[in-house]
Parts: sequence; structure tokens; C-alpha cells
Amino acid sequence: MICSQTGKGKTMRAVIRALILILLVPVVPLAAAQAPTMPSPEKPNVLIILIDDMGYRDVGYHGSEIATPTIDRLAGDGIELADFYAHPTCSPTRTALMTGKSPARLGVILPISKNAKTSLPLSEKLMPEHFQEAGYQTALVGKWHLGHATRAMQPTSRGFDHFYGNLTGGVGHWDHVHGGGYDWQRNGVTVREEGYTTHLLSDEAVRVIRERNKDKPLFLYLSYNAPHLPNEAPEETIAQYEDIENEFRRIHAAMVAELDAGIGRVVETLDQEGMLDNTLIWFMSDNGGLVPTTYETGLFSWMDTFKAVLGVPIPIKFLEFFRINMEEGGSDNTPFRGGKASVLEGGVRVPSFIHWPDGIASKKVSGRITVQDVFPTIAEAIGLDVAFDEDVDGISRWDVIDANANTPAPDFLIGGYFDQAYYQDEWKLLVLQDGVELYYLTADPTEQDNLADKHPEIVDVLQAKIEAFPRGEVINPPPSEMIWDPDFFGGEEDREPWADVVTE
Repeated sequence: MICSQTGKGKTMRAVIRALILILLVPVVPLAAAQAPTMPSPEKPNVLIILIDDMGYRDVGYHGSEIATPTIDRLAGDGIELADFYAHPTCSPTRTALMTGKSPARLGVILPISKNAKTSLPLSEKLMPEHFQEAGYQTALVGKWHLGHATRAMQPTSRGFDHFYGNLTGGVGHWDHVHGGGYDWQRNGVTVREEGYTTHLLSDEAVRVIRERNKDKPLFLYLSYNAPHLPNEAPEETIAQYEDIENEFRRIHAAMVAELDAGIGRVVETLDQEGMLDNTLIWFMSDNGGLVPTTYETGLFSWMDTFKAVLGVPIPIKFLEFFRINMEEGGSDNTPFRGGKASVLEGGVRVPSFIHWPDGIASKKVSGRITVQDVFPTIAEAIGLDVAFDEDVDGISRWDVIDANANTPAPDFLIGGYFDQAYYQDEWKLLVLQDGVELYYLTADPTEQDNLADKHPEIVDVLQAKIEAFPRGEVINPPPSEMIWDPDFFGGEEDREPWADVVTE
């Protein structure tokens, strides 16, 4: 589905540029609630479920045609976050999640390429390290995508006792290959095994829960690869959506349905282990869903001609990479414009909820909460003693979630090399290569009425905020290192597995 949108040409050019750069360039701690002479109660477990490229309307409770009964039930029994924001692409969101900081501050403004020798800065102390210090056992099951070239960049060096999954940005769901290299491992050792990624990751999460050290609380980060490209799912699940005419949407729906089933198995295991009521589950997508776009400028305006002459797949790697990303997205971000890699609402407004029966009753919470707020919020909610750096951009939103406080949301910066957006209170300024747009989101959440000409004073203030924002050194490698070797998801192996080429 191609979303209709105001300033369509501007938006699509922004999406194309973003794709080019991907390739080129008050709660009391539970223990304090007991009398000093009583034993300390059990610390809450924490499960973060991060979905890859799930659109706003890819869940049943947002009106999707995709069946997501487990997700719907957890959201209904928990705290639905009506206005939750991620960043436009994956590595920036993961950076914000692990640190509470803006990825721009740390130089992580685009997905980390397989050819990158850099990572989320090693100077940063990550969320799982704080959990380890608090006595938690920690595990990452799924996608990392925050650096892979050296041992020091990898999950088991950055706070996770256990890691199973892939290091890079996306793998074939059946072949587990990324950019020509097999990318599936357990704790630094390549694991050659057959199976669909969602099934394997759910199996591992179940195993981690059942085989945990029962004397310690558990922090589990379950980072699924689906429904990220490639569009792949079991045939029997795809058949359940035969009424969906668009092939890419049909397979995407099956991928989401498989995710829901996998999450159901994990939640059932928590219940069987007597852990569910005392487990804080935070569910979110890493960015808006990938949706089809058009070829309007430069080399890519010739894409239809290339397809007609050369066929599909196009036998030129970097053109084929763009064709896939621009044509095969199957998400639905309705009612918002744009999608993955866009600074429009469809690129960053994502499904999210918290489920924690022992901690808070079910309800719907409005007001901007971002991925940068997740770590500070969890820390306050469970009584985790963390001395956050002064430059942490997120804040705890537990007062809003728990007590319906009217605390203002912190400012929020999103974007990359080209397009950026800045949120302050209810205003959002988009700074694009070909102009600026200003929206008052309270009255216009779908960004239809550009108020930039009517409120130039607000444009000036927010633009100055963007220009003054502290920026880290960009970690993405130069274009010459990536253009002829794109980050394909799946395909034949032509090099060593990624776990086997790591340096010390």
C-alpha cells in the first residue's frame, strides 16, 4: 500500500535519500515497602520485546486485519502507550533503548552497516550492565545491530550473560545469512541450525526462562528479526491470509502472526514458571513499518526501465537492494504518513505497551513517551539504583504511567544526515532538504496542515534547538566501503560467518 500524503514528492525523496545513506555512507522500591525485619521481596523480572519494522496498524488492537490475539490481550490487560515514539531506523532506536540517550549525541544516526568497524561507543555503560550490577541475570535473544567487528562491541562484552541470535541488521529468516555471511550464533560461536528465525528465537527465550538461575531475577531482551525484510514465513501461515491481494502484505501478515504465536509461547512459559505476574513486559517496534514508495529522482527514476531491460531481480547489487527496499515493504502505518526511514509520524510512531500485573492496573496512557525514556522509566518502576549521566536525554515517565501525572515530555530529536525533526511540547518541526514543515500534533496528529508560514517564530526557535543539539562523531563508514557490497538480507554465502571474523 502506498500511503497518500501531503507533500508526497518531498516525502518520497526524503525516504530515498535515507535509503541511499543506509547503503552509502513516584514509586517506592519494592524492598523498601517491607519492614526491616522481613525478608526482601522478590525483585521484578524484566522482559523487553522489540519487534523489527512493525507498522502502527500491524496489530489487532489498532484495527489491523492481522490476527494478533496475544499482543492484543497483553495490551488490553496492561498499559497501552498511545503516543510512543521510536527513531526512524533500527540502530538509532537500539542505541536510545540501551542508553537513554539520543543516538545523535552518540553518532549513531543510521543503521550500522556490516562493513562498519565502529559501534555504539564503548565508553557508554548499557542497560544490561546496570542490571548485572543489581544482581540480575541478563540475556539477549535475537538481533543486536549495535556493532560486531570486535569482541568488545558484542553483547556478551556489553552486559549480557547470554546471547543467541544475529549481530547484523537483518538475516534471511530461513537461511540466516546477512550480506553474504552466515549470522547466527550462541555466545560468540556460529550455530548451524535449520529453522525459521521467529521460531528459533522463541524457542531460545523459552529455554532461557526455564533454565534460569532461580535465585536471581531475570532481565531478558527479546529482539525479534521479523517482520523485517525479506518477506518470508511458513507457507501454512501465509495461506491463512490468502484474502490479502498484495503479495508482500500477505507474507508480512503471516510474519506478524508468527510473532504473536511466538510471544504467546514465551508468555505461557512465564506463567508456567510462576513469573508472569512479577514480570514487567515492555513491547515496542524499533521504527515505523516499511511501506512501498516511488522512484522520482536521480538514478532511481530509471528503475522501471532497469527492471524492464534487465529483469527482476536486477543483476546489479546496489540497484537490486534499493528495488527490494522500495517495493517490497508490507507494513501499514495508517493513519500516519510515511514509514521506516522517514521523519514523518509513520516512521516513528509505533505500537507499544507495558504489561505488569503486580506493578500496575490496565489503562491507556496518552502523551509522548519515547524509546529514550524506557530505561529511566523501568529503573524507577522496579527500584533499580542507576546514576544516570547528565547527558541522558530520556527521563522516567513512571509518574505519567503510574499516577496519571501531567509531567511535560522532554524534547525529542529524530533524523539522520538529510532530514530531521524536533518535538517540543505539542509542536513538531521537520527540517527537510527542500524546506521546513511545522505541525501542531494535538490538533493534527497525521500532519496534514503545515503551519510553518503562520508561525515563523516557532520555526526559528525549534530550528535553533536542532542546530544547537550536541552531536557525536558519526560512526557510519564512508560510501566507498559499502556501495558495491550492500547489506542484503538472506541469500547465498560468499564469505565466512560473521561470528568467525571477529577481532579481539
